[in-house]
Amino acid sequence: MINIDGNDVEAIRRALTEAKAEKEKPTLIIGNTVMGRGALAADCTSFECQVSTHGQPLSAAGADFAQTVKNLGGDPENPFVIFPEAEKLYAARREQLKEIVSAKKAKQEEWAKANPELVEKKRKWFAGELPSIDWSAIQQKPNSATRAASANVLGEPARQVENMVVASADLSNSDKTDGFLKYTKAFEKNDFSGAFLQAGVSEFTMACLSIGMSLHGGVIPACGTFFVFSDYMKPAIRVVALMSVPVIFIWTHDAFRVGEDGPTHQPVEHEAQIRLLEKLQNHHGKNSMLVLRPADGDETTVAWKMAMENSATPTGLILSRQNVNNLPASGSRSEEALNAEKGAYIVQDDENYDVILLASGSEVATLVEGAELLRADGVKVRIVSVPSEGLFRAQSLAYQEDVLPKGKRKFGLTAGLPVTLEGLVGADGVVWGMTSFGFSAPYTVLDEKLGFNGKNVYEQVKKLL
Repeated sequence: MINIDGNDVEAIRRALTEAKAEKEKPTLIIGNTVMGRGALAADCTSFECQVSTHGQPLSAAGADFAQTVKNLGGDPENPFVIFPEAEKLYAARREQLKEIVSAKKAKQEEWAKANPELVEKKRKWFAGELPSIDWSAIQQKPNSATRAASANVLGEPARQVENMVVASADLSNSDKTDGFLKYTKAFEKNDFSGAFLQAGVSEFTMACLSIGMSLHGGVIPACGTFFVFSDYMKPAIRVVALMSVPVIFIWTHDAFRVGEDGPTHQPVEHEAQIRLLEKLQNHHGKNSMLVLRPADGDETTVAWKMAMENSATPTGLILSRQNVNNLPASGSRSEEALNAEKGAYIVQDDENYDVILLASGSEVATLVEGAELLRADGVKVRIVSVPSEGLFRAQSLAYQEDVLPKGKRKFGLTAGLPVTLEGLVGADGVVWGMTSFGFSAPYTVLDEKLGFNGKNVYEQVKKLL
């Protein structure tokens, strides 16, 4: 730790030199500064340390521009003059930098001649080129939690993507990022031969480190924790969405079904908050984030495929703690799950259907249970999985109308706030969701009590019709 006068340029320079010389541990520089240093009021009294200097221009706060510039050694008539000593300093530094850059380029050229294969590898890494991954070859265990399916997928990039780094908030055995860890090892002091960062119970720091790695380039970072702890990451998530940086966030334990951990660990409003970034465009005119909540193991594979291929924005993967039944398929489920790349798609479709049932994540399987009861009662249904509304809205209007036609009765089911699906259901129906915090109980009990089962889907749709 180095304490300095933060208004002393020479002290700052000495501190930075000392800090860069330290090779074994972090350095904290504390610069003790004076707010409004050198500022004067019109009557030449000091305006330093005034609360009003925070959050507004000095002139608006009450300081006098001309008196302040004079006090700091400048000319109010020519306030932007470059002092001779500053000009001399930067001229000398310019020559130093020319020498430094020239030496570095010569060293790089020498290395490049001796290591052509590494040069090509470096080029691919910094260009964001991925090795060819056969996603269709990944076999998922039936009826698994999507966090477990995610662990299964992570084994492929762990073996094939050398420049991927995965981090976890010391929850790798629970957020299932250990699917990556088992093929590598965690970073240790002075040993970066692995590709996994046990970040500690520090979600915000972990998110910032991941953003930094992505901004540096050449690295594909992903970081995992429980979805409820995305609260700690929100400032970093917002900034990375604004900056269009492709960090992958892995969020597990996605709903009130965390159960025994109690309502403090049960995300309810979180999905709605994160999905707002799908509706907010970045400065390139694109959705500022890709948010995917897969409905089963095969959709999880597709979600990871999209996340790895998304180099334009951050991606959030929202995954279940509990096991989820595989969705039905008329042919190959893994092939049909590829339709998730459109954000929403038809899972089941009865001819001349009476109602559309739509959901994301584990609630889609619940809709399938309810559909069986409805069909037994003569009701014809269409079931739609919506892993990403933002991606769905990016499709053609013709496709959107084909999947969710206006005027057709719709029933939405979400383990989060109803607003998560209300934009898709609109005035054509209702959404059954959570309107309170969760409760402490096994998830099977909570599903029963809160109406997240096939029986309640049947009852609510019958009311709607």
